[in-house]
Amino acid sequence: MVEKTSERKREPEPQENLYEQAMKAVNDAMQQRMEGKIVIKGKDCDFAQNRQGFVKYLLHRKDWPNVGTPGWHIFINQIQKHSGKHNHQGGLVIYVIEGEGYTVVDGVRYDWVEGDLIVLPIKPDGCDHQHYNTNPDKPAEWLAFVFYPMWEAVGVGMVQKEEHPDWAKGTKR
Repeated sequence: MVEKTSERKREPEPQENLYEQAMKAVNDAMQQRMEGKIVIKGKDCDFAQNRQGFVKYLLHRKDWPNVGTPGWHIFINQIQKHSGKHNHQGGLVIYVIEGEGYTVVDGVRYDWVEGDLIVLPIKPDGCDHQHYNTNPDKPAEWLAFVFYPMWEAVGVGMVQKEEHPDWAKGTKR
């Protein structure tokens, strides 16, 4: 009788295909969300003058690799007299923390006070807007929430129409 001998070969390592790459990206993102920063300390964030006004960034694109919820752009704007004027797609919300004032959106005035929510509309050409404080003795402050994945999906673009007066003068606080 003849004995049959067979040699077992090692199976080839599976090649990573697009599906596997996508699954790895999803799992890496989930891991980041589970391990990311949960609390952003306001005291660790500073106000700085920019073209729009005196702003404190609590969450910015640069922070996304380190937080549990990337994609958000959250900042406080302190308004002495008025902000700069610009145009961009709406679809963001602004919560008035303190003070009183108004926002002009496409030439229409909308008054607000502490506790109000300003909702900028999503429009094909974006909306021109500028914010004003009506109390010369006390600055107004509001907190803006922008979800960038949604903004990018609606084709946001930003055009500065007028700079904040302190920026134009080179004033630093």
